[in-house]
Amino acid sequence: MTELLEKKYEDLKNLLRSYGKVAVAFSSGVDSTFLLYAAKEALGTSATSDCMASGNISADSDADTDLIAVTMSSDFVAQREKDEAGAFCREHAIKHVICGVSLAEIPHFSENPPDRCYYCKRHIFENILKIAGEHFNSDDSGTDDSGASTGPDSFVVVEGSNLDDNGDYRPGHRAIAELGIKSPLRDCGFTKAEIREVSKHLGLPTWKKPSFACLASRVPYGEIITTKKLSMIDKGEDILLSLGFSQFRVRVHGGDVGGADGGATPGSALRGSIARIELLPEDFTRFMEDSTRLEVYDRFKEIGFSYIALDIKGYRTGSLNETL
Repeated sequence: MTELLEKKYEDLKNLLRSYGKVAVAFSSGVDSTFLLYAAKEALGTSATSDCMASGNISADSDADTDLIAVTMSSDFVAQREKDEAGAFCREHAIKHVICGVSLAEIPHFSENPPDRCYYCKRHIFENILKIAGEHFNSDDSGTDDSGASTGPDSFVVVEGSNLDDNGDYRPGHRAIAELGIKSPLRDCGFTKAEIREVSKHLGLPTWKKPSFACLASRVPYGEIITTKKLSMIDKGEDILLSLGFSQFRVRVHGGDVGGADGGATPGSALRGSIARIELLPEDFTRFMEDSTRLEVYDRFKEIGFSYIALDIKGYRTGSLNETL
């Protein structure tokens, strides 16, 4: 690790230490794992094991710790990501709170407008602020207009955006700013590549983990998001992972819409739906081998897709923003 990165990492820990009490929005991705690990090093907590909850809000206010990790549990979060979040917190003895979120609770989520991420982030971080306030015994009178804590039991909620996130359409950043959520990785000037490099130096397993995002980001704006579509996306990406592919997206286009489950009963096909698979171009040859191609086709049909297609441009983040 270079001297510059060593200094950046020390600056990050000093910044986190200055916050006093910290709640980390933890998805188990590359960025939030790195941020949570740095927070644990900075705050040196006496954290306890998982605090699991199936409801919307749960926090163990009796725990003596200045650090908690909060993970969302909802249909738009892949199950493997939730499992990895729990395993990491158990391994590092970090207090872990799981916040259950129903799609119906989030304004405009199902309609999927271009600023869907704003409404989703706003709802999620309002919940995290409430969880952190309960955990750190913060008095409601000690909050400002944004909901950020300012009283004697003040705390800071942090999330894992980095400098590279500034270059794409991300309406969720507006919600983060409105609520006073901090982005210490961005504030300290970390890029994605630097986060991976320091994570490798620290021995974090996520240093080479592929980038993943909310499953709702696989549905084109204006097309209704249903639990059926999200489930099919999650299962489809698990199939690609099981076949040894590392960086990919399964985008779903079309399909009948009728009711909360998209007009399809469990296990049935979503009529007219197209799975548009994005892979790294170097993976195209292996994907097109008959054994792999036909296995993907058969298994995707089993989970409900009518048609399965390979995007010839290949994997890229935010491909659905290309239409905006």
